[in-house]
Amino acid sequence: MKYNLIIVDDHKMFLDGLQSIFESMEEYNVLLTGKNGEEILKYIENNKDENIDLVITDITMPKLNGIALNKAIKKKRNSIKTLVVSMHTDAKMIETLVNEDVDGYVPKNAEKEELAKAIEIILKGEKYFSREIKEIYLESKLSKRKEEEVKLTQREIQVITLIAKEFTTQEIADKLFLSKHTIESYRKNLMIKLNVRNIAGLTKYALKKGYVDN
Repeated sequence: MKYNLIIVDDHKMFLDGLQSIFESMEEYNVLLTGKNGEEILKYIENNKDENIDLVITDITMPKLNGIALNKAIKKKRNSIKTLVVSMHTDAKMIETLVNEDVDGYVPKNAEKEELAKAIEIILKGEKYFSREIKEIYLESKLSKRKEEEVKLTQREIQVITLIAKEFTTQEIADKLFLSKHTIESYRKNLMIKLNVRNIAGLTKYALKKGYVDN
């Protein structure tokens, strides 16, 4: 049995390289290659009866990127498997693709053997993510979970807000009717609690949470 593949990447050298790899593998037939997601999506829409097993796609491409292409494929023809092969290892991109049911994700610097393994596993109906991609994804999820677990008291919020507004320790103490030593203790505890190393880290957290305007 031959599997029909579509490859889409706006870098011709990489596209040609992948195509030559599959030409040497009897079990695969490269049905189509393309430089952007839009032309691939049009082909899929115009060939509804064509048996397409897997689309291998980059992320950053003109007209329609890999994330949008994967989403469209899963919406229009969920039977088609999708494998992202990209240099992008951004946690948000990975999480978006996972949430939108991508079947696999392998970095472009992966060995030929890993790519072949990923395709084989995906075509069996399972998911495949390289070790590097899994580590980035899990680390991001763990970091988010830890951040959600951190709860600041009202007083801590007052202190970190004033720190972010560049008030000195003495000025914060005067404003909150507390001692300078107490404010210093709050600052140290906040650094430990939020796992930051300095005032800049506290300020960044306060901005992120909307305690002060950017």
